[in-house]
Amino acid sequence: MPDLRTWLDEVKILGQLINVEDVDWNLELSTLTEIINERTKVRPAILFDKIKGYPKGYRVAVNLLSSVKRLALTMGLDANLSEFDFVQHWRGQVKFIQPIEPRKVKDSPLFQNVQNGDDIDLLKFPVPLWHELDGGRYIGTDDLVVTRDPDEGWVNVGTYRIMIHGRDHLGLHMSPGKHGRVHRDKHHAAGQPLPIAVSFGHHPINFLVASSDVPNRVNEYAYAGGIIGQALDIVDGPLTGLPIPADSEIAIEGEVLPNDFMPEGPFGEWTGYYASNQPAVPVIRVKAVYHRDDPILCGFPLLKPSSGDNLHFSLMRSALIWNALDEAGVPDVQAVWAHPSGGRFLTVVAIKQRYPGHAKQAALIASQCRSGAYLGRYVIVVDEDVDITNSEEVIWAVSSRSDPAESIEILCRCWSGPLDPRIALSDKGFSSRAIIDATRPFEWKDKFAKVSGASRELKDKVANEWSAFLDDKVGGR
Repeated sequence: MPDLRTWLDEVKILGQLINVEDVDWNLELSTLTEIINERTKVRPAILFDKIKGYPKGYRVAVNLLSSVKRLALTMGLDANLSEFDFVQHWRGQVKFIQPIEPRKVKDSPLFQNVQNGDDIDLLKFPVPLWHELDGGRYIGTDDLVVTRDPDEGWVNVGTYRIMIHGRDHLGLHMSPGKHGRVHRDKHHAAGQPLPIAVSFGHHPINFLVASSDVPNRVNEYAYAGGIIGQALDIVDGPLTGLPIPADSEIAIEGEVLPNDFMPEGPFGEWTGYYASNQPAVPVIRVKAVYHRDDPILCGFPLLKPSSGDNLHFSLMRSALIWNALDEAGVPDVQAVWAHPSGGRFLTVVAIKQRYPGHAKQAALIASQCRSGAYLGRYVIVVDEDVDITNSEEVIWAVSSRSDPAESIEILCRCWSGPLDPRIALSDKGFSSRAIIDATRPFEWKDKFAKVSGASRELKDKVANEWSAFLDDKVGGR
């Protein structure tokens, strides 16, 4: 089975891996990542080594899924897919994924190094301080938190943020309703500790699935296997019996006791803001630490969307919202774009208008379907001639085709959550939505002013004829 290390070798062949040495874990690592992301068109994967205060070989890998090439590579797809082609492919694939149960193996390089009891020290790993105002160092940003339902026995693998409190105890933040949180609450309601295993370095397919929407009670390892077309290898944790990826670089086992809480956060989240710091969250009491020789800690920097690593969320959510529109019977949807800079807050839909109310129908469904409802803010609907992946064209359409008095409607008391920086804590998860109809007014769309400039068809024709020149002189743009 491929592991994180073979994946990084393949990324290097793609020309999308940067190696950095002698960086400081204390803010410098994350700040350098942010600067690199702001200055490069393709945000590269970055592998940090010789981190100050740590031995050579104790590495941190970030930005793993921040390009469509690496996302496609992770999923076993053609690495030359465009962003739009990827969305189209995922729209089809997600409908027919057949989970492939993981293959249990007896041993793993993960157990090359084992610490128990007083030998445990989680700060032996170069865990970054990610943001200037963070409440501590977060080892869990690209992690796999493994729990089991005590009643039904099914295993969940989720991504939840984890802060280091000390050498052998961690703060575990789980939002209400998440499957891992449900498992925890069931164990604690019965007066039992929650057995837990966490992987902190692994092949990116695991993080991709653990941080995405997976059908209820479907094992994430099996779902990931269904995506790549082969079973993942897992190994049972010696203490908990919970399945851990056999390719894991660093993992822990422990338990979460009832009524064992410590303060957590704040932490700079994917919204680009500090949100949902908790006066008290459950504590993982670590019983064992395992790691490979020269371990790699995976990190998801959670920077502002404009300089962070949100592309894979955007592409996959775009496909799911598009499918929801299709399933609701909305015709002639031309494209959907969950804007990377908007996170969950902004979705753009392009349609070919067929009847009065078509644009509003598309906006309402996109704003309230499963993949678009949580933490949504704005849905913009435009005509089919607008390239919705181009922010300047979207702004042009909103500016020239919408009228504030007629084209904007507000939906109240919609689904939000604690990560939304705009709502007051007293609002308990409600927020509003704006749907913006930036299409030509249906009643007189054929008389609307004609667009200047070349049509998309003409651009494609000329670009094809001049492809060699464009590739040489302007990088194909």
